[in-house]
Amino acid sequence: MSPFVFQARIPRVVFGAGCLQQLEREVDLLGAKRALVLSTPEQRVSAEMIAERLGTRCAGVFDRAVMHVPIETARAARAEATKVGADCAVAIGGGSTTGLGKAIALESTLPILAIPTTYAGSEMTPIWGITEGGVKKTGRDPRVLPQTVIYDPNLTLGLPVGLSVTSGINAIAHAAEGLYAQDADPIHSLLAEEGIRALATGLPRVVASPGDSDARSHCLYGAWLCGAVLGSVGMSLHHKLCHTLGGTFNLPHAETHTIVLPHALAYNAPAASEAMTRIVAAMGNESSAARGVFDLAQRLGAPTALKDIGMPADGLDRAAELATTNVYWNPRPIERGAIRQLLQDAWEGKRPN
Repeated sequence: MSPFVFQARIPRVVFGAGCLQQLEREVDLLGAKRALVLSTPEQRVSAEMIAERLGTRCAGVFDRAVMHVPIETARAARAEATKVGADCAVAIGGGSTTGLGKAIALESTLPILAIPTTYAGSEMTPIWGITEGGVKKTGRDPRVLPQTVIYDPNLTLGLPVGLSVTSGINAIAHAAEGLYAQDADPIHSLLAEEGIRALATGLPRVVASPGDSDARSHCLYGAWLCGAVLGSVGMSLHHKLCHTLGGTFNLPHAETHTIVLPHALAYNAPAASEAMTRIVAAMGNESSAARGVFDLAQRLGAPTALKDIGMPADGLDRAAELATTNVYWNPRPIERGAIRQLLQDAWEGKRPN
């Protein structure tokens, strides 16, 4: 067995249908008395429901979370937290809302309690991202890791089928890259395999029956495990490409991950054969990892081409340049020409060879 270092960085997790009922207790355990509730404009109703449940523990609602956390929004949220005297942030929603909570925590001591309603996994990581001047900057800081996460599958029953699929494949990406990470370890690799397996079996059931609470539970469970992998080991080419595309061209986060993942896996396959074998086993098919993910996305009706989600063809050269400018670890060396071809294939929606 290869040498490894293992360190767990997992928040307190409260999981189960109906467990939102424990919200007040969890806020009390944080020692908080004035919570600022965060959401996107579209989830304002959910935020108000949380505010009503918190009662006097709620300091207000800030419903301006958007994709990729623009610096202007981050500054406005920090100012609002100070204005209302908040001593914690409760983020309900997906990665955009959790990311906004992290932007507040990055420059304060406010603890975050996250209530995910998608499968993004951001709630399990100390990774923050803020977009400024068309460039998304990311980093790791223990201050931004939520202290408590409430996973209530009932809150995902209304998640549209299309977003459920892309959000779930986004989660699979976290685990897939974790399997060939430079600092991979046996425990997180087990979590990665189990997370991929739960999502690969749960997502088709959600598509077939969106109101299936048990299927939703499996997907949320898988998302939790995949997020824990993302938060504990390093990521590589896939995540670099998606941060570049999302931050620079304002592409939708989950859809971008869904489209790019098969091509990133195909790129790395020659240098990460063991990881690819484990992905195939977890997905329960006999195809390659790259084709297996592509086929799953296509079968479930997810987008498979960057051109279909707003990526301009004349932006591919710039994307390749940005994605290869800074040196970062990847199992296969980063080659600009090959990355440019990868992006072309993803733009066209080709099935990986």
